[in-house]
Amino acid sequence: MINFNEQEKIDSVRGALALRTQIEPLVDSIWEKGLRNLCFMGIGGTWASCLQVICYMKEHTDMEVFALNAAEYNTTGDPRIGTGTCVVISSVTGTTEEIVEAVKLVQSKGAEVIGFIDKADAELAGLVDHCITYKSNEQMKFFITADRFMYLAGEMHVYEEMYAQFDRYLPEALAETEKAADHFSCEFVNKHKGDAIHYFIGGGTLYGATYSYAMCYWEEMHWLRTKSIHSAEFFHGMLEIVEKDTPVTVFVGEDRQRPLGERVARFLPRICDNYTIIDTKDYPLRGISEEYRGRVCHLVMHAVTNRIDAHLVDQTGHDMSVRRYYRQMDY
Repeated sequence: MINFNEQEKIDSVRGALALRTQIEPLVDSIWEKGLRNLCFMGIGGTWASCLQVICYMKEHTDMEVFALNAAEYNTTGDPRIGTGTCVVISSVTGTTEEIVEAVKLVQSKGAEVIGFIDKADAELAGLVDHCITYKSNEQMKFFITADRFMYLAGEMHVYEEMYAQFDRYLPEALAETEKAADHFSCEFVNKHKGDAIHYFIGGGTLYGATYSYAMCYWEEMHWLRTKSIHSAEFFHGMLEIVEKDTPVTVFVGEDRQRPLGERVARFLPRICDNYTIIDTKDYPLRGISEEYRGRVCHLVMHAVTNRIDAHLVDQTGHDMSVRRYYRQMDY
């Protein structure tokens, strides 16, 4: 397989799961002080991760949880942010200007900030109230944090059993997913690398990932034109522009919003000959119980798109690290 280091993949997921030893006492201390509400805040790709974790939490908690786009918050504010608010952020560089400004602003309102910052010496690492440093696996960091808060609220009785399974089986299971998706991904890229525009559809915890994959990966990293849309909204506009040869990919997950994706998947064959269905249920995840699959289906999707990215780079020769404008000039 091209651009695939299996042990590196396994170690990365295993290391992210091991962050529970840092996340649990931190979340516990915040809970003990009295939590009024919980906010996940981001911009760009991190905003997409916020959408995923908030969708996930809405299935399982009655706590007040919400997501905020940092740039929007900096301009409009939000009266829910204040004393008793825990704000969770993530940053690869630790220098994203909208996040830096937002952290200062929420702290001025009395909020406490947990920051997952990939670089320990970055500006944000010194600004947040609590910093945990580990490279990549942003969604796992957010979901572990969410799970711990819900556990403390008495809403996650499966916490210990579920993470025992994840610790034992998930790293290898996700690596196996990438291997299983490789042949499909090569064919997918062969077919779609020259598309004038490609439409990606997803729902549930997969919607934030769909939004991110279209914008942060195909547009920003591959320079390919895309549009992302929520499965629930497909029938309220987008279906009118789909024709026989329109390239459409539907991501179908395994959480409570699965029926929304299934509805689109059932409809598309009636009007389109150029559709692809990527269903996380098609990948085994050996060792993970059926009842827990919906909680990690976004990771399965990411494993599949990892292979699509690898073959896009291989077939187009385009370096995913190259940017024309982003961080290349002032704007």
